[in-house]
Amino acid sequence: MYAIIKTGGKQYRVQEGDKIFVEKLTNDVDSEVVFDQVLAVVNDGDVKVGSPLVEGAKVTGKVLEQGKEKKILVFKYKAKSNYRRRQGHRQPYTKISIEKIEG
Repeated sequence: MYAIIKTGGKQYRVQEGDKIFVEKLTNDVDSEVVFDQVLAVVNDGDVKVGSPLVEGAKVTGKVLEQGKEKKILVFKYKAKSNYRRRQGHRQPYTKISIEKIEG
């Protein structure tokens, strides 16, 4: 059984037991998080596709950690004009363990 959920402007295909990295959520570590924006649920060939969401479906998970990705460097450069700008960025994330799919 798997579901397709939407969070943080992205879509994720999840199964029970999966560990996923999503855009930062405000939940504390070891707290429960419920995703109610479920786009599709597939259970042994039985496919439920929402328009746009599946009614009554929800995915429950547990927050494992809050963190930041590795640093990426953003470098702007214009030739022949002595223009250089370097900036670093670390994207925050939330690691979630999927525990239950209902729907």
